[in-house]
Amino acid sequence: MTAITATAPVTDAASGPAPEALKKAAWRRSQLYPNIWRIGILVFVFGVWQIGTSLGVVNTFLFGSPAQVLESATRSLADGSLLTDVWATLSATLAGFAIGTALGVLSGWGLWFFPRVQAVFDPYFVVFNALPKIALGPMLVIWLGSGLTSKIVLAAFATFVIAVLNAYQGARKVDSQSVGLIRSMGASHRQVFQKLVVPTSIPWIVAAFKINIGLALVAVIGGEFVSANAGLGYKSAVSGSLFDINGVWVAIFAILILAAALYFVVAAIEKTLIKKYT
Repeated sequence: MTAITATAPVTDAASGPAPEALKKAAWRRSQLYPNIWRIGILVFVFGVWQIGTSLGVVNTFLFGSPAQVLESATRSLADGSLLTDVWATLSATLAGFAIGTALGVLSGWGLWFFPRVQAVFDPYFVVFNALPKIALGPMLVIWLGSGLTSKIVLAAFATFVIAVLNAYQGARKVDSQSVGLIRSMGASHRQVFQKLVVPTSIPWIVAAFKINIGLALVAVIGGEFVSANAGLGYKSAVSGSLFDINGVWVAIFAILILAAALYFVVAAIEKTLIKKYT
């Protein structure tokens, strides 16, 4: 009689889930419950709001209703006015962000080249950074008119100082020993800047992106409240003057969606640049 022995199947450890895959799965699970709660809170708030207006508990003249807001948004999309306003705000925000950040970065690097200039201008940067940029709105309208240009310049002012300070602080983080080593090899001041200062300051610069995109959007919206002929701030102001609360809500929700979209795009760019330069 032949004995049959059962042997456990041999498994290859390498055939199991990779550690990276397990980490991603764990991360997705950790994000699941917060996302469910976030969606649930939104559904609850809008549900209570709609039920309250349907029962007459909430005054629709003062607070509107989700159904009326959706109807107003649909009309604005159908006639193209909402897309026109979104584009006006978006284009001014992106242009102001790009111009202000670029000029700020170049100025911050320039301060690294000329430390004495930095010592002179540092108090001015601090004071200007504390100034609410919307205070410049009426003056820019007088100079540049109520069109897109004044909003772009206002957004550029709002983003300039943060970019200057971050670029300069990043440049100052260059390791002195590395500078000494590359100088001992005959490197010029410009070569030190290209090989050490720029790569070292990149993480500091991109860290300002998420701050600056928000500042640019706030500046543009504020400028549109002061004087404009298009834009989400303009839509909100006009709707408010007409006591159209649903139009105001449409503008607010459009601003929130636009802000979230800009944040995620800038965050993705930041992640890519950080990975490349660190």
